[in-house]
Amino acid sequence: MNPGIPLSLYVHTPWCVEKCPYCDFNSHELKTELPESQYIEQLYRNLESQLPWFWGRRIETIFIGGGTPSLFSGSAIDSLLSGLRARLMITADPEITMESNPGTADANNYAAYREAGVNRLSIGIQSLDNGHLNKLGRIHSSDEAIKAIQMAKQAGFKRINGDLMFGLGKQTIDQAMDDLKRLIDQDVEHISWYQLTIEPNTAFYSSPPENIPSDDYLGEMQAAGAELLTTAGYNQYEVSAWSKAGGECKHNINYWEFGDYVGIGAGAHGKITDFQESNIYRIRNRKQPHHWLDNSSELISERTPIKSSDLPLEFFMNTLRLNHGVPKSYFFDRTGLLPEQIMSILNTAVERELLDNNSERFIASVQGRNYLNDLLALFLPDGSLPESNGISDNLIMKSPA
Repeated sequence: MNPGIPLSLYVHTPWCVEKCPYCDFNSHELKTELPESQYIEQLYRNLESQLPWFWGRRIETIFIGGGTPSLFSGSAIDSLLSGLRARLMITADPEITMESNPGTADANNYAAYREAGVNRLSIGIQSLDNGHLNKLGRIHSSDEAIKAIQMAKQAGFKRINGDLMFGLGKQTIDQAMDDLKRLIDQDVEHISWYQLTIEPNTAFYSSPPENIPSDDYLGEMQAAGAELLTTAGYNQYEVSAWSKAGGECKHNINYWEFGDYVGIGAGAHGKITDFQESNIYRIRNRKQPHHWLDNSSELISERTPIKSSDLPLEFFMNTLRLNHGVPKSYFFDRTGLLPEQIMSILNTAVERELLDNNSERFIASVQGRNYLNDLLALFLPDGSLPESNGISDNLIMKSPA
């Protein structure tokens, strides 16, 4: 293992105005006044309990996600970042991303976030069609989404991501392309464009939207969107991530390159390598916000090592999301395993034309990206991943940017 593995920090805020019917993240409707100060103090407590596990290492990126972080005031975010700087070694010019819901966008708060040190804003638009926004349970309109982008620019944000979904109920290709065109017209640096998926434990799981597009139609929609984004100067560097030159999300790239990250906040997860033990630990925090507001509660629910037999799947499930893959040296540097230990699997993947025959990098082929579950199943002892349904399976594996 290489002690130079990058380290990031993820901060989770668990509250939203309303719970969206498709959302399976740890988010809860806010029914009382937001306990900003109390929650931030518990974030510090959660962080301090983990410091011995990564002491001496430098944080390279910070991502404040949710839930809806933009429910927090500018002064609260300033206090949070000041407290993090006092407790951590952070690189001189870190990427600090914060998510925002257009329905909670506020010009004064945006200016205060930027003044506090947030330098990248990720705006959860999802659609620019009011009918689809209503069906998705969003609390903002199309106009409010555009206004949030303009507000962010006026506050001084140069780095802006817009989240968009496709494959919505009754959505046509023309409607999906209109969403993309309108967002492209706003000249944002980064676009996360991903397929709506129906996840367990969501309202959509028990009551799915009507007329979800077929796999074939989704493939056409994805191809049309890829052509539109490419023509507009965006480069696809990951399954659902498109950016202008130099605008890639460094924080998410660290996830996908199997880097380390500390997770603080209700329900946040972390992955931290212990170089002395040669173990990689998964850390999970307790999910319910009320546990976080109770000083007697233990905030971390689990810290368990990843089994060496699970590491190949964990590594490739992340790294093969990237269009250009990763250097082969990363496999040993970030798992402690030798490529020779999985050589027969790698050879099979190349023979099946799921993995490129590249001497320097692990890269999924075009077919491998389209049938990513089939490729990943090779790294399981029992091959128990579900059979691929084609390109839509590739797009299921998403994360916010």
